[in-house]
Amino acid sequence: MPFITTPTGVTLHYEDLGSGPPLVFLHGWAMSARIWRFQEGLADFCRVITVDLRGHGRSGPVPVGTALDDLIHDLHFLFARLDVTDSLLVGWSLGSQVALASFPLLRPRLAGLILVGGTSRFTVTDGYRAGLPSGEPRMMGLRLKKNYAAAMGEFFRSMFAAGELSREQENRIAREVVMGGRLPEPVTARAFLDILCRTDLRDMLPAIDRPVLLVHGKEDGICPQESARFMAARLSDVRLVMLERTGHAPFLSRPEEFNRIVRAFIEEVYGSH
Repeated sequence: MPFITTPTGVTLHYEDLGSGPPLVFLHGWAMSARIWRFQEGLADFCRVITVDLRGHGRSGPVPVGTALDDLIHDLHFLFARLDVTDSLLVGWSLGSQVALASFPLLRPRLAGLILVGGTSRFTVTDGYRAGLPSGEPRMMGLRLKKNYAAAMGEFFRSMFAAGELSREQENRIAREVVMGGRLPEPVTARAFLDILCRTDLRDMLPAIDRPVLLVHGKEDGICPQESARFMAARLSDVRLVMLERTGHAPFLSRPEEFNRIVRAFIEEVYGSH
């Protein structure tokens, strides 16, 4: 079980599988690298690196006052320590924000981005209607305080559209993903929910000069599909894949199709090198 310790003393857990073009996977809010369990097969032809963000999974606890900049510097340190270059950075949900925010610092080491269920801004604001109503995260915060386990269970179920998962899929996800993961401490979940809600990366989208793949479920109730369309309209080199009858986590509900989409993008990006 590999770990590294950042210059600020935070311990990060990661897994490093396979060889070939590197893919670095970032999980979403209150999840862990275990969420990418069904993408491990990509290590047959790629170097697959998954990391637990600070305070999540097997990584160390979150120092008081942790902000988005700390996550950026954690990721930069990981890239440098593992000598990751010419990489695709894959971010899901909150991980998509971390990936976007990290782009200026990591740009020399990146071949492109893959944003899954992604968003440049999580909630609506003046002139931006592609997010959730601002009251919904506040209600989530209250539910977390009232009954943490129940709120997290409700959130996980909300990632999938009605009828999206068969009973067999539910059992597989429970067995291979949920049972192998661990929830962050409640204080960490609330702190990262605040990061998710405060982050606004809309203005930096036009400056991203690498190929970007956006994969989004049309029935995503957490990051609405409009958030992907907003980004697609402002990125200079983008491919947008919208999945029918799919919610917030297509890599769990449709892993074979998701992996084929990723593989095709890998071949496109690295085939031009």
